Amino acid sequence: MSDPSAGASPTALDDLRARLGGASVVTDPDVLQGYRQDWAKAPDPGMPLAVVRARTTEDVQEVMRWASEHGVPVVPRGAGSGLSGGATAVESGIVLSTELMRDVVVDPVTRTATVQPGLLNAEVKRAVAEHGLWYPPDPSSYEICSIGGNIATNAGGLCCVKYGVTTDYVLGLTVVLADGTAVRLGGARLKDTAGLSLTKLFVGSEGTLGIVTEIILRLLPEQPPRSTVVGIFPDVVACSEAVLAITRRIRPAMLEFMDTVSIRAVEADLRMGLDTTAGAMLLAQSDLTGADRQAETEFMAEAFRAHGATEVVSTDDPDEGEQFTVARRAAFTSLGKIGSLLLEDVGVPLPALPRLVAGIEEISARLDVPIALVAHAGDGNTHPIIVLSDDDPDLAARAQQAFGEVMDLAISMGGTITGEHGVGRLKAPWLPAQLGQDVMALSRRIKDAIDPQGILNPGAMF
Repeated sequence: MSDPSAGASPTALDDLRARLGGASVVTDPDVLQGYRQDWAKAPDPGMPLAVVRARTTEDVQEVMRWASEHGVPVVPRGAGSGLSGGATAVESGIVLSTELMRDVVVDPVTRTATVQPGLLNAEVKRAVAEHGLWYPPDPSSYEICSIGGNIATNAGGLCCVKYGVTTDYVLGLTVVLADGTAVRLGGARLKDTAGLSLTKLFVGSEGTLGIVTEIILRLLPEQPPRSTVVGIFPDVVACSEAVLAITRRIRPAMLEFMDTVSIRAVEADLRMGLDTTAGAMLLAQSDLTGADRQAETEFMAEAFRAHGATEVVSTDDPDEGEQFTVARRAAFTSLGKIGSLLLEDVGVPLPALPRLVAGIEEISARLDVPIALVAHAGDGNTHPIIVLSDDDPDLAARAQQAFGEVMDLAISMGGTITGEHGVGRLKAPWLPAQLGQDVMALSRRIKDAIDPQGILNPGAMF
């Protein structure tokens, strides 16, 4: 494998401009600065030679042909909302932005949408809703994150406890490989077992194997009206025990929790009337129809009470229920107004959830590091959020230790260092501990076969 850090001289960009047109290649230093990092702010980003804003698959092909010829690393970037440092610029490389790739075509007959990666998740939802259809994956950042980024990390969201994650809705991809070859994988078919399952290989690969330029998404009929159940609990452990009682029997449309730190941050920010004395809040929804929905909501409310909920509220009013969902989605941004954030998304098998949240609380107390906790509780995917003060270096050092200990804890329980945010650069040191050396070696063999020069997103994951 060649060393992609060697890069190419700035004069080599003249050839790239000639292939793409000058407007597509940006070298203004002020613009480059804004493309060096994603939301995670991974340390030590490089300064790229240029940002290329592609519009078509052919644009991406030309970039990769040029990069292969010159040995230049390429970092794909969507909306820049990533939470693991997966879109961190490499010194003297290219940042390949897909933000201008925004086409969408909906086919109501096959219930599919063919989209380019620059569309935001919310924009896809709105486009398919015009045809009475629904795209379920819904990260908390759905209004600002792109479909391309969702593909890169196999994003989940609040509905995934019942409806699954991004890969469950990807029927086909167009992917540009490191040498500029464009391959079409899958298609608008619900059943297809021809050949290796290469489509699934690229979902969640974080731009290390190829650059996705078109996606065929599976759609569902629009979601039925939902009923909401909210429970106030003394602590997150009692809350997680209620989660297990529910998931043993059913898969609700939503099952989310917030701890007291995140509740107070959201209330201070949005003034929604949340109970700031609560140790934890559990939010559940049912989207069954008729009497089945009533029975499911009553079952969940009873499970809340049986596991220590001090208050339980149920509502069939969609607007009222949506307000609680808004509160849950706002946790990241509200906490971000208190200090800078170091986010995790560790997950464990559901029976281990109470032990995981208790262990996170123990780490927080022992290291004296504030860790807020929200979770896609119904599938065991937690988001411990370390809140930092910008002027406290001692806290920053302890926070890094807590960050690692949380991942070690999840791994020790048979869990994962990432459920949906990706490995990126921030979590790459812990990946071998989860996968083991044999799986890491196999992963590298696949990476080397597809990207022999190692120019695709070097430093991410591997």
